[in-house]
Amino acid sequence: MPHVEFKDQEPQLLGENQEQQQGEETRDEEACQGPARSQVSSPSVATSSANRQLMMLEGKSGPYFSSLDSSIDMLKKRAQELIENINESRQKDHALMTNFRDSLKIKVSDLTEKLEERMYQIYNHHNKIIQEKLQEFTQKMAKISHLETELKQVCHTVETVYKDLCVQPEV
Repeated sequence: MPHVEFKDQEPQLLGENQEQQQGEETRDEEACQGPARSQVSSPSVATSSANRQLMMLEGKSGPYFSSLDSSIDMLKKRAQELIENINESRQKDHALMTNFRDSLKIKVSDLTEKLEERMYQIYNHHNKIIQEKLQEFTQKMAKISHLETELKQVCHTVETVYKDLCVQPEV
C-alpha cells in the first residue's frame, strides 16, 4: 500500500466525522429552503439562521428522539430476547446431549455385560471340551503306560526264555 501524505489536512477523529456529516445535512436542509438561505454571506447572519433552525429542530426533536429511543429500546429488547432464546436452546441442547450420553453409557454397559456373559459361556464350553480331551488323553496315557509295562514283562520273559535256551547244556 503506497504511503500518501496530506499536507494541509488534519487527521480526522471519530467524533469529527459525525460533526461533518451533521454539517453537510444542515447545508442540504438550507439548500432545500430556497436560494435566499444559500446566499447568506455574513457569518453573523449565518449563525443566527443556524440558531433558528436548531431551535426549530429542538422543538421537533423531542418526538423524533423519543421515537428513536423507543426503536433502540425495542431493538435492545429483541436482541436480549434472541440472546435468551439462544441460551435456552443451548441449555436444551446440553440437556439433550447429557441424556444421550447417559443413555449411551447405559446401553454400552448393557452390551458389555452381555458380551462378557457370552464370552464366559464360550469359555465354559471350551473348558468342557478341553476337560473331555484331557480326560481322554489321560486315559490313553494310562493305557499306554499299562501296555508299556506289559511289553516290558513280555520282553523280560522272552529274554529269560532266550537265555534259558542258550544256556542249556549240550547233551
